[in-house]
Amino acid sequence: MDAQAKKTALRGITYGLYVIGTKVGDDVNAFTGNWVTQTSFEPPLVAIGVKKDTTSYEGIRESGVFSVNVLESGQKDLAFSFFKPVSRVGNKFGDVEFYTSTTGSPILKDALYWFECKVTDTVDRGDHALVVGEVVDAGVHREGDPLTLKETGLFYGG
Repeated sequence: MDAQAKKTALRGITYGLYVIGTKVGDDVNAFTGNWVTQTSFEPPLVAIGVKKDTTSYEGIRESGVFSVNVLESGQKDLAFSFFKPVSRVGNKFGDVEFYTSTTGSPILKDALYWFECKVTDTVDRGDHALVVGEVVDAGVHREGDPLTLKETGLFYGG
């Protein structure tokens, strides 16, 4: 296999950037992810990819819930702020305000849209796990165009 062709082909997969959250007890956590896709209409299922050696993955496994916050085009800095651990104080991650709804997972006040899921399945392979969740709640803060990885100048895959 041509290694460069493989890298170029895999980087052709389109990705959004999302802030994915979870909670364990009273503690909430969030991270930037880009492996999110809908896998079923009825019931409404989505799948996310989560790096296995992280606090977030442990939180999702323990709580069985997660939220997905769809960011708006231009919110690159917001996405980047969740690439590394962010201190939580009250209802803020740093300067980013959030609230909770059905599952208790964090919903960012500045996200375009959000949805919450209860985990139904996990496929544990490689350095990431594929987590499937049933959508149990959703909301729209405003209309807009979602942020994509291409807009950030970053590449994933390969």
